[in-house]
Amino acid sequence: MEIELEKETPNVVTEPRFRKLIASGYLAEVVCQVAAYRKASVWYGEWTVRVVNPDRTIEKLLVTTPRRVDDMDEIKIRVFKTINGLSSFMHEAGFTHLDIPFLSGGRTIQGLPKDPSDKSGS
Repeated sequence: MEIELEKETPNVVTEPRFRKLIASGYLAEVVCQVAAYRKASVWYGEWTVRVVNPDRTIEKLLVTTPRRVDDMDEIKIRVFKTINGLSSFMHEAGFTHLDIPFLSGGRTIQGLPKDPSDKSGS
């Protein structure tokens, strides 16, 4: 019996794999964990990012690159605490626009533009 490794992996993805999946047609889902609030001119809150396939049947949560702690790999969920940090990450991943939920539990799904000259992201 052959093991399908992709089904056996945890439902997490590191940043390099996230970028590859997004470039191959997967979508990014931004989830608001803690409602956004503005202090001075900066928006704070907590957002996580998931990568989902176009059918939305597979989802993987973005995590930090594992690091060794006492002979064990430590994996942490990547949490963005400011809109500036989230938008910078998404822009570096290739997104030309970003829809950010402000309320806890809110989520949005977006994809890279199919045509590099298309700035709408649809």
